[in-house]
Amino acid sequence: MATEVRHIQETYGIVGRETEIRRALACLRAGRHLLLEGPVGVGKTVLATALARRLDRDIFRVDGDERYTEQKLTGWFDPPLVLRVGYKPEAFVPGPLVQAMKDAGILFVNELNRMPEAVQNVLLPALDEGLVSVPMLGQISCPEQGFLVVATQNPREFVGTGHLSEALRDRFELVRLDYQSEQEEGAIVVVNTGETIAEIVQQAVAIGRATRNHPAIKRGASVRAAIAMVQIARRLPPAYTLLEPALIALPTRIELKEEAERELEDVIRELVEAAAKKVPGGSPRTT
Repeated sequence: MATEVRHIQETYGIVGRETEIRRALACLRAGRHLLLEGPVGVGKTVLATALARRLDRDIFRVDGDERYTEQKLTGWFDPPLVLRVGYKPEAFVPGPLVQAMKDAGILFVNELNRMPEAVQNVLLPALDEGLVSVPMLGQISCPEQGFLVVATQNPREFVGTGHLSEALRDRFELVRLDYQSEQEEGAIVVVNTGETIAEIVQQAVAIGRATRNHPAIKRGASVRAAIAMVQIARRLPPAYTLLEPALIALPTRIELKEEAERELEDVIRELVEAAAKKVPGGSPRTT
């Protein structure tokens, strides 16, 4: 298992996550459906995709949306074909759920708890018995080797999320992902940016991490903010600091508390100054 975990890390550029990879692989190899839960930006989608590819199965992706319909998930009849041949199988256009079932593939549902409850309920018989019922077509079943569902969800406190029914949660095995260590976040930034100035990476990571426990901030930033700051900083003049990149990268990724009574820009300036004191230095770029 350890060798396989390292292979996944190296092949898909995943930093750390040994425990999560090991647990998730065990679930999928046991034929169990998997739910990855964690805040925005912790790599749920990257991990889910890597696991699906490691199992060498076709992936059929669905992105959670409150406007998503049961018909989009299961499939629909093509109107011109229905006029010619009627409600026959050849007039049916399979949706991602039916495709995954027929091909014994993996249905990857990104942000499952943003799906309407009616759409979530369509999954229940598929998860339980490998069956789905399509009006005018009948029941569709998956091959004996079965199909798998890998889903992700953000915690309920995040904007735009709902909750999964007890019945649906009972069909999944849960692996939680949280923010990684400061050292691992630094490694993630290096992998994604190629930055060679260690102090700049450390400052960017320090700024991003500080947003998660600042008293004026309701929702902090993930490591994506640090990656963005470094990438933007590399395009600025040589004698840069991270203030400008932070003023660009953070506003879309953090949310102030209503009672904060402070300007967002002032909070960002405070975070940048604190990071510069924590990690001094960072030679100006000369190229």
